[in-house]
Amino acid sequence: MPCKDTSAMVRIKLDLEERLLDFDFSKITCSKEIGGGTGYAEYCSGKPAEEVLALDFNELTRILGLDDPDDQFFLYLEWDALRTALCQYLGNEEEVDRERYQLASIAHETDFIEISQVIHPEQNMPKLVSCFKRSVEPLNQSG
Repeated sequence: MPCKDTSAMVRIKLDLEERLLDFDFSKITCSKEIGGGTGYAEYCSGKPAEEVLALDFNELTRILGLDDPDDQFFLYLEWDALRTALCQYLGNEEEVDRERYQLASIAHETDFIEISQVIHPEQNMPKLVSCFKRSVEPLNQSG
């Protein structure tokens, strides 16, 4: 994420029996999708919310065959966002930092439930350096 605004939003759709239908995780300012391609959304689809909450991150990396650190990082972002929103929706908030993770809305429609959560950046984020700047810096140091 090269821009300074690291706030994100997760939107979750559950069926009326609280099984996961879909979720979308994106940055708020540019609606850039975060992650994706990990297989996590497909793996969780149709599972009850309580079962999704019980999924262990390390076990997921094994199940999904994610050996690349970048893929594991994207999986963590998706896993954390989905997990905290479901925790708040189900009232299991003891592990959730409510300052950072804030439910924006819960809509009960005729055939689904939609949950929206805003995720604010951590207070002590490391300084963000753009990918371009990182690729140029080693050249400047050797010359």
